[in-house]
Amino acid sequence: MDTATRTVDLPQLGLAFEVLADDAIIGPAIARGSWADHETHLFRSHVEPGCKVVDLGANVGWFAVQAILAGAHVHAFEPVPAIADVCWRNMERAMAVGPGTGELHRIAAGATHGTAEIALAERNHGDNRVVEAGGEGPADLGECERIAIDVGPVDDFVEGPVRFLKIDTQGSEWLALCGARQVLADSPRLGLLMEFWPYALRGASPQALLDFLAAEGFVLGKATEAPYPMSPQRILR
Repeated sequence: MDTATRTVDLPQLGLAFEVLADDAIIGPAIARGSWADHETHLFRSHVEPGCKVVDLGANVGWFAVQAILAGAHVHAFEPVPAIADVCWRNMERAMAVGPGTGELHRIAAGATHGTAEIALAERNHGDNRVVEAGGEGPADLGECERIAIDVGPVDDFVEGPVRFLKIDTQGSEWLALCGARQVLADSPRLGLLMEFWPYALRGASPQALLDFLAAEGFVLGKATEAPYPMSPQRILR
């Protein structure tokens, strides 16, 4: 993995933001001024000054920075060392100008404590996927670099209530939720933004994951310009 970075000015955020220089997706989007516009709007609409936010799969810290600038306290989880370094520097920049605070946990969110490997995508540095140590890697990533990482449950690092939980862990979303059962129980006003990618999902079927969220009381939908409620069956069509 190429760890070279570059810094781009984001006047709308009031800070400079660091990205991985050879990233093909997230870096160029941020350099143009924004990333994941609908998701960012949804995120910011739920984050209040003084609230607690959890960002699983923080990558270079786009959402963690948004939380800090909104005055929240964010727990960011990013297991890839080089990317975690960039994330922390961006969080520090945000804390220098914004009212919020943050902590970085250099670990992948999972159901239990342990170790694993993460397969590093060659160009899309937002598509790094946790795999079992010594296990078969994602076929679509080919012969990519793999590194050892630590895995742990969110409940061991974060106490509720949490106002907003963002999960973008490239297929490990179910396992992350399994390790956050206490946070879910202690957070009656919890908002959730989660990537739903059936192809890479580990540990549960797509139907089981959506049924679990519905049983937890979440109103399901897609992060579009005008979100609307959707049933698990409609999402799975």
